[in-house]
Amino acid sequence: MALFDFRQKTGAGTRPGPDPGGLADFISGYSIEVMPRTAAKIEDFRALLPAGTRVYIAHIDGTPIEDMVSTAKRLSAEGFEVMPHMPARLISDSATLGDWIARYQGEAGVTGALLLAGGVTEPRGAFHSSMQLLETGLFDRAGFTRLHVAGHPEGNRDIDPDGGHANVEAALRWKADFARRSDAKMALVTQFAFEAGPILSWVEGLAAAGIDLPVHIGIAGPAKLQTMIRFAIACGVGPSLRVLQRRARDVTKLLLPYEPTELASTLAARKAASPGFGIEQVHLFPLGGLEAAATWAGRQGGPASRSTTTASA
Repeated sequence: MALFDFRQKTGAGTRPGPDPGGLADFISGYSIEVMPRTAAKIEDFRALLPAGTRVYIAHIDGTPIEDMVSTAKRLSAEGFEVMPHMPARLISDSATLGDWIARYQGEAGVTGALLLAGGVTEPRGAFHSSMQLLETGLFDRAGFTRLHVAGHPEGNRDIDPDGGHANVEAALRWKADFARRSDAKMALVTQFAFEAGPILSWVEGLAAAGIDLPVHIGIAGPAKLQTMIRFAIACGVGPSLRVLQRRARDVTKLLLPYEPTELASTLAARKAASPGFGIEQVHLFPLGGLEAAATWAGRQGGPASRSTTTASA
């Protein structure tokens, strides 16, 4: 049986051509995220994702912790590095947080998490920010070795209602200082955007401010334009939403799916020219589906799910 191979072929038996912009290297080692309800529809993640891919599990309001842990257990058993979301505003108290950590660790072998405020306006209990979760010390005592936090290249009106960046920047300084005091590997996983300019300026600004957390830059995977615009508005994407709006006005492109190749290529070229630039890796948001995102990554020369092989009966 032929297994999936998502590398784009240039001819029988050939490999992708030279990549002077460094796109293949830039995408290599990408992470991706799923929700329990979408994960349940996937028969085998190993047919879609490269071995060892870091998979974040998005915790949406209303998702039972049992479903989150079950998904984490399954992904871990299939050989992936699991990073569940820990949404502060959905966690009622320290006891609940401790229970979640213990269940993820004990049942699924999880040793890392993405800490974020969460997608609700009003906290359900004692926590309203990822910083409060870090301050509990529960992750450190449980031996979590990787703790990621959220980044917002275009700002976040939930944190800065006036549209500025003061509160976001203050939080980033706090998190960078915490990282220096922590044994855990920390990084910023960002919201997706659609223009390279604001992303590049934001990463440069982090360096200028002495915030040295590695950046895992969020990129939206291929999706129908209408789907992309809907997610972008719901997720609070900032000025770069205009890229999609301009595309929507072009009737020749209206029915074509959005692909992030131009954006990723520009970021990759900057990284290739300046290897010390703060973007460490790519995080894919599979807004058009996991298979579409993995296929796109493979076509750019990124790692395929498996080599094409033939299994004997």
